[in-house]
Amino acid sequence: MTEILTPRLLLRRWSDDDLVPMSEINADSEVMRWIRDGSVLDLEQTAEAIERWEDEWDEEGFGLFAVELLGSGELIGFAGLSVPHFLPAVLPDVEIGWRLGRSYWGQGYASEAAHAVLEFALQDRGLDRLVSLIQPSNEASVNVAEKLGMTFERETVHPEFGLPLQVYAIDLTEYQA
Repeated sequence: MTEILTPRLLLRRWSDDDLVPMSEINADSEVMRWIRDGSVLDLEQTAEAIERWEDEWDEEGFGLFAVELLGSGELIGFAGLSVPHFLPAVLPDVEIGWRLGRSYWGQGYASEAAHAVLEFALQDRGLDRLVSLIQPSNEASVNVAEKLGMTFERETVHPEFGLPLQVYAIDLTEYQA
C-alpha cells in the first residue's frame, strides 16, 4: 500500500470509509465549480470515480491519493497523478491534480499534498514531466501550480465541454527540491 506522510497529512490509497466524505466534497457546487463543466457528483458517481482512481493505480502504478488530516484522520479530498485521456493534446503527459473540501481551503493543504505528489512522481515513479490542467479563472489552483514550480505553457480547450484550459507544466529533470 502506497502512503506518503507530510507534516500534516497522510496521502494513501482509497478505502470504503472514504466514499461518504468524498461524495460530500463532490456534492459542493463551489468545490466543483472548476471541475469539468461544474456539475456536482452524487454518491453513486463518486463511488464510480473512486473505482476508476483505484483502477488507475493498478494500471499505471500511480493515481489519486486520498488525503487525510494526520491529527483527526478525516478525509479532506485528494491529490495525485492521472493520465488525462480526455485531452489527447497533452498526452503522453501525466497530470498532477488536487481537490479539497471547501473548509480546508486557504490553509496550505493543497500545496503540501501536491508537493508530496510531485516528489513521488519524480523519486518513486521516475516521471520526467507533469502538467496541470486549470481553468483560467481558478486562481487558487494556479497558485498551487506556481508554488510547485510549474509554469504556464499554453491554452487549450476541453474537448467535451468547450471550456478553456490552461496547461501548466514542470520538467522534473530540472526540478530542485
